[in-house]
Amino acid sequence: MHEPLTPLDPTTLPDPVDVSDNTAALAAVDAVVRQGPYDATWESLQQYRAPLWYQDAKFGIFIHWGVFSVPAFRNEWYSRDMYRQGTPEFEHHVATHGAQDAFGYKDFIPSFTMEHFDAAEWVRVFREAGAQFVVPVAEHHDGFAMYDTARSRWNAAQLGPQRDVFGELLVAADAAWMVRGASSHRAEHWFFMNGGTKFPSDVLDPAYADLYGPAQREETAPNERFLEDWLLRTVELIDAYRPQVLWFDWWIEQPAFQPYVRTLAAYYYNRAAEWGREVVINYKWGTFAPGSAVYDIERGAMGSTPEMVWQNDTAIAKTAWSWIEGHDYKSVRDLVAELIDVVAKNGVLLLNTGPKPDGTLPEDEVRILRGIGTWLARNGEAVYGTRPWTISGEGPTTHPAGSFVDAESVAYTAEDVRFTTRHDVTGDAVYATLLADPTDGQARIRAFGSATGLLGRPIRSVAVLGHDGEAQWEQRPDGLVVTVDGIASVDSGPVVRVRLEPVVEAERTDFLHQ
Repeated sequence: MHEPLTPLDPTTLPDPVDVSDNTAALAAVDAVVRQGPYDATWESLQQYRAPLWYQDAKFGIFIHWGVFSVPAFRNEWYSRDMYRQGTPEFEHHVATHGAQDAFGYKDFIPSFTMEHFDAAEWVRVFREAGAQFVVPVAEHHDGFAMYDTARSRWNAAQLGPQRDVFGELLVAADAAWMVRGASSHRAEHWFFMNGGTKFPSDVLDPAYADLYGPAQREETAPNERFLEDWLLRTVELIDAYRPQVLWFDWWIEQPAFQPYVRTLAAYYYNRAAEWGREVVINYKWGTFAPGSAVYDIERGAMGSTPEMVWQNDTAIAKTAWSWIEGHDYKSVRDLVAELIDVVAKNGVLLLNTGPKPDGTLPEDEVRILRGIGTWLARNGEAVYGTRPWTISGEGPTTHPAGSFVDAESVAYTAEDVRFTTRHDVTGDAVYATLLADPTDGQARIRAFGSATGLLGRPIRSVAVLGHDGEAQWEQRPDGLVVTVDGIASVDSGPVVRVRLEPVVEAERTDFLHQ
């Protein structure tokens, strides 16, 4: 039985914010776009190149936190589905909290207290996980900003926790030498609460239109006022918090958004040039022209290795992005396999955690994050700063490509291997990560066999990461056989490093001048 929650007291609300006249703000945006170096055309924006720091980082943390963590039912779309008749959320809401005209989504805000939120402690966990950058949700589809915004009274700095929890987290990330990011899901707010317009609910109350509105039909294109507000909210995020990763959810691929998207990208890239920082925009579907930003696949995988770096955003839990009771969690082994598969195909993994409404990270998620960190502490040489090898992998087990393909665990075998490579002062190395432990103590890597010719040069040394000294190995025509018996692996099979004989000077000179 749920304890009754205290609804929002309307007399405690700040006054609404008047954002009806955007003339001066839009002129300021236009001035930044005109100053360059980028302008708001695809031809200009396609001169963008993803920064080296991002290509080397490989692993970041995504955070879905918000008012939806209070009901903690099914997923982070509670604010939409509690107003859609016939959904489990609708029935749950009426049975647990009452009718939607008496207790609406706004009434969860007083219980979103985050009283135990400790930004430094969160960042400590993210560092222990081995993550290199942090991307908190700045505003989800529900319209409640997790940052201190001047464009809405519905924000965490004024309501709920009454703290700029978003800003506090980014400051803590800075202190830990992690790169700060932000995600915006604002675009979908155009239609997100429209179910509440079809029956008596607080969505129809004009006093709360600045939270629930516009609540229009999803079949309609957003109007200029909404698009301007989307642009200016994002510009506010950029200028106030200077994120170096800016992640966008779907729906901005709608035709009405296109000129605003180009303007926003030019603004962001030009601001970054002023700061002397290299930045990343993540996008889904066909929102951006190829090469003008970094393509992102939700809960996804690539079937091949693209030339340009991309990103997979996924979650620790299979069930939802936000905190809910009874999550179905992925295992550390599942997530390590997902990470190395992404990295082998020239990708970056953005892994989500969903904090509780009291501001704590769920214990199971902390345990899983630390488990990934343990694996990376031992095997990170095969991940950070690497590049795709000639082939991304080998083995009998297939994994579907595309979006939303992570629902089921994949039963990998010791024959399933992923490859990465690097060149540094110690010479050229190729890494083979086995996705399961060999049952006979012998790692067999077919691509490294002498008959394939894929290595290109003789092997200088073979080692297993996390184990001192040279491994016992034999290169045969049909594969490289490495003895791993007695070498313990954790949450994957062994990771084999093959160092190659150096390129002779004449070849090196030719290579450098290609």
